[in-house]
Amino acid sequence: MGSDHHYPEEGPVRIAEVDPFGMDIHPVTNRQFRRFAEATGHVTLAERPPDPAVYPEALLEELVAGSLVFRMTPGPVNLGDYRRWWAWVPGADWRHPRGPGSSLDGLGDHPVVHVTYLDAAAYSEWAGMELPTEAEWEHAARGGLDRAEFTWGDDDPQERAPLANTWQGRFPYENTALDGWVFTSPVGSYPPNGYGLYDMAGNVWEWTSDPYGLGCDQEPASPCCPPQDASDEAAATRVIKGGSHLCTIQYCFRYRPAARQSQTIDTATSHIGFRCVSRSER
Repeated sequence: MGSDHHYPEEGPVRIAEVDPFGMDIHPVTNRQFRRFAEATGHVTLAERPPDPAVYPEALLEELVAGSLVFRMTPGPVNLGDYRRWWAWVPGADWRHPRGPGSSLDGLGDHPVVHVTYLDAAAYSEWAGMELPTEAEWEHAARGGLDRAEFTWGDDDPQERAPLANTWQGRFPYENTALDGWVFTSPVGSYPPNGYGLYDMAGNVWEWTSDPYGLGCDQEPASPCCPPQDASDEAAATRVIKGGSHLCTIQYCFRYRPAARQSQTIDTATSHIGFRCVSRSER
């Protein structure tokens, strides 16, 4: 697993071993997550006002339920400043993925978003499954193509004949939607990998159970997802994998099995989802 050719946090290339496991063939959808929420009464973190104890410097009027939503910019911006295209939107959550006034109409088969690691773990437990480790996720994403650059091989067709939901055009202000989608796409819209798994590249980032660590004295390059200030406990991180519909070779070239990103466990965004694994064969 890993790569020595792109971002430093992906290396070094190394051997990893995983026990047998089964994996959801696609990310958890809005329809599936709705069944969980209705059965358990689960309220996601994005639906709850932040705890003042976790954000002691925030004004009380700022502590409202919401989540981070991508906003296309009107023109070119500094790609080193993710604040240009990420906005904290009160009222944005999995039921309202674009913010107040939006809904899940027509999105039942799209991946659920605005879920934190804690929300994903709660769903996994309810489903009798678990979140994958980073090694499990990467092994599954490769689909049997050892050392291949992408889930489908070594060629990158995303700017001419897309095989995944990623960004085409000039990020973050022009999306040509060559792949047919500007935001998320229905799961299974593109061909599966060699293991029959869909959306292992693009569409939404996916939570894993592994804490994020560089392994060396390296700094992650150009994070795709904004961090969130919080207490030491809340700021614990996990690895997310797979890239999203916002990834492009111009910025966040992470729709590759080896790519990885750090995300705090209490952060929800409009482009992070998850899928589950079963280890009953062990």
